[in-house]
Amino acid sequence: MTIEAHLKRTPRTQSNESSSRERHEVAAVEIGLNAAILAVRNDEPVVLVVRPSGDQATDALPFGPFSPLEHRTLEIGLRSWVAEQTGLELGYVEQLYTFGDRGRHAQPGDTGPHVVSIGYLALTRPGRASESDRWEWRSWYDYFPWEDWRRGKPSILTDVIEPRLISWAERPTAAPTPGRPIPRADRVRMYFGLLGGTWDEEKVLERFELLYDAGLVEEARRDGRESALTWGTLPKLGVPMCYDHRRILATAIGRIRAKIKYRPVVFELMEDEFTLFELQKTVEAILGPHLHKQNFRRLVESAGLVEPTGEVRAKTGGRPARLYRFRREVLLERPAPGVRVKPGRM
Repeated sequence: MTIEAHLKRTPRTQSNESSSRERHEVAAVEIGLNAAILAVRNDEPVVLVVRPSGDQATDALPFGPFSPLEHRTLEIGLRSWVAEQTGLELGYVEQLYTFGDRGRHAQPGDTGPHVVSIGYLALTRPGRASESDRWEWRSWYDYFPWEDWRRGKPSILTDVIEPRLISWAERPTAAPTPGRPIPRADRVRMYFGLLGGTWDEEKVLERFELLYDAGLVEEARRDGRESALTWGTLPKLGVPMCYDHRRILATAIGRIRAKIKYRPVVFELMEDEFTLFELQKTVEAILGPHLHKQNFRRLVESAGLVEPTGEVRAKTGGRPARLYRFRREVLLERPAPGVRVKPGRM
């Protein structure tokens, strides 16, 4: 049964244990499983998206309900749903976060079961990232264009986002927002590097949630957020996704940006043999900013992350490039082997 079918079911009831034996409606909860499956293809970071039946215009992450009768573990359930929807056998998988806000799977009247989704990050290599009419690989910067700094600061930040965020931060608030003890201006400074702050490439989720709170993304308008109704016409800030899937994807991107600095997970996205330039372009695609070539090479080689294969790859119009592979012994040599780049200093 698809998760859409689960969402259309009526709430369950249960018997009251009191002497009156009256039946009372109780809130039903479904456990959903979502996968943010990431790859890097032709130097572009991509995510696998599907389109739920009946909603051909909205991208979604592969997802489905957890069945304790069919799935022994949550991860087995996730792998089963991904294989059924995409035919893709997942390699590296890790659990991200549990998403349980009421309204995230809103239906007319919002009377269906409440869906609590467990998000997962999954990585795959380019050779496994095939095409199909059942799914599509899209650049994750289609959904978060303000995160792509490979050609410098994105104009969407300067021209669209920053002036509106500053305007929103200066608006008077009647009372502190529950769960948001940090003032608006401080959040703008910390997450977008404005008003004297600095840009942190790992704060992808915090930036998206700030844009949602400010009513600047389509999901906020779709969910009826009051802040979104005050703007009138707004330019499109990235491609929206169904439910809160863009929030889950933001969590996955922030996680992989942080993790490649202390774990060698970037090699889960590489072929078995690669050039150092190919490795650099993959790291740049994930982190956003451009990295200095010679500094990057010294960093990777001095960290003992790679070793030469003894082979070269011919390049058109240039010198052959040496091929490398991931040196797995590094996992035994120190507890946190990763590509410890600092984009602001590379």
